[in-house]
Amino acid sequence: MQDAPALDDGESPLFSIIIPLESHRGQWEMSWLGWTSQTADKSLYEIILVVPPDFTAREQLKALAGNRARLEFTDSEHDIGLCAFGATKARGSYLFFTESHCRPEPDVIELCIRAIDAHPDWAGFSCRSIPICHNRLSVAEAAMYQADIEFGMKQHPWRKVLDQCFVTRRDVYRECGGLREELGHFAEWVLAAAYHARGHSIGYLEEARFHHYYVGEIDELKQFTLDFVQGEIRYLSEARNDAGSELLDIPVEWSSRSEAGASLARNALNALLRYSLAGGGWGRPGEKLLALWRWAVPALLGSLGARGFARLGAWYARAVLVVLTTVGSRDAIARWMRRYIAALIRHQRLDCIHRLGRYTRSAGGLLGEQIIAQIGFHAEEISVGHTFRWSEPEAAVRIKGMPGRTIVRVRSPALRAPLDTIGTRFYLDGTAVAPEAVATGYDSYRLSLDLPPSGIATLAWACPVFRGRGDSRRLGLPIAAIDVGQDRLAIECAETPALAEENSGP
Repeated sequence: MQDAPALDDGESPLFSIIIPLESHRGQWEMSWLGWTSQTADKSLYEIILVVPPDFTAREQLKALAGNRARLEFTDSEHDIGLCAFGATKARGSYLFFTESHCRPEPDVIELCIRAIDAHPDWAGFSCRSIPICHNRLSVAEAAMYQADIEFGMKQHPWRKVLDQCFVTRRDVYRECGGLREELGHFAEWVLAAAYHARGHSIGYLEEARFHHYYVGEIDELKQFTLDFVQGEIRYLSEARNDAGSELLDIPVEWSSRSEAGASLARNALNALLRYSLAGGGWGRPGEKLLALWRWAVPALLGSLGARGFARLGAWYARAVLVVLTTVGSRDAIARWMRRYIAALIRHQRLDCIHRLGRYTRSAGGLLGEQIIAQIGFHAEEISVGHTFRWSEPEAAVRIKGMPGRTIVRVRSPALRAPLDTIGTRFYLDGTAVAPEAVATGYDSYRLSLDLPPSGIATLAWACPVFRGRGDSRRLGLPIAAIDVGQDRLAIECAETPALAEENSGP
């Protein structure tokens, strides 16, 4: 590629380097020196320093930057918000997002220019992150995050936006919605998914290297994960249908959020006890105690139990990690770092969901629009052409339909055995559904139920435990959907032949 000609002051540069000065970790001067030491012609890029309101070294910054950078001031206090604001002020054809605790090597701009010429199919690309570590915890932190970065850049089909060093065409960035400050660092995943869904390719320029400073402080790690989790839960709560939203993984804490209610757990526990008293099987030894524990805790404590256990798990993992940073081996620190972050994320997700309040819509809509809450389900899966969720041997759903006699169809592919041989029993608001009200077909149960005046009731069931080969889960029924519909005319016609003839038409 031939050297680009120098640009006049009034012309637009090729790159707009956007550097948010939040979370600089005392490294912003090193970052600045890295950018002013680039070997590429200075006219090819502009540097935009986005300054948050709490930045204390403003006079020093102005003296250091001089006329070699543009300073943009904003009320935003989050680096994603600063990046988004800087993008609105950029003049370059390409936006170059980075962080103020990242230092580029001198040839980064030159390598990026070559990459643009060599890969016209790339709408954007991320560069390589090299860790800077200064204590034992930062070494473990870097190892954990670097493994995740490597996976995203080299294996994951679309998760390739890395805000440490991300270059993108400005028009594509705008088309895909840009970075959303309210989503925190989860905004990177949302933006990456939008690029992929719209058919835009993001590359990985491994030879362009950035040195990233890892802080190695537990409290800052905790704050970063909370920022990500809050954005994740906020995004899921919006239930948006933006391009790429279907690509984002649904965490189990979100998909099972309706299980927080003690009422549903009590219905599942009731089904378990009634089924046992009626002679239902428990499975292998120990199943009874396991099942009672499974339902007694949420029935008594609701979401408080799950959140309490999650909090204890995070505290315990943190305590072990703190001790290990002083006396433990590098491998032990790395192992407990991963455990702590996993426990912390679970605890933070449950807390965020709890603070959002009660949700009435079940996750994903797989079970049907009339299912407004559920408990006792495993994650969605696909097998032999069926998309379904295994229930546990005891499960409950809150259904909504028209008051009065209603047909509820529980669609259950016969994956474990013919349905009429399983021995499933159903319960409506704690009362056993009469056998004559249940018609068992090849792949569904058809229940004739009387819903209360509100139209809302809880349907629970219990069946023998099923163990899949190599699967340790307690499985019950594979549930593809639950259809709740007012079928009064069909019921009345079946009960009154004369009425059926009257409504049969010419």
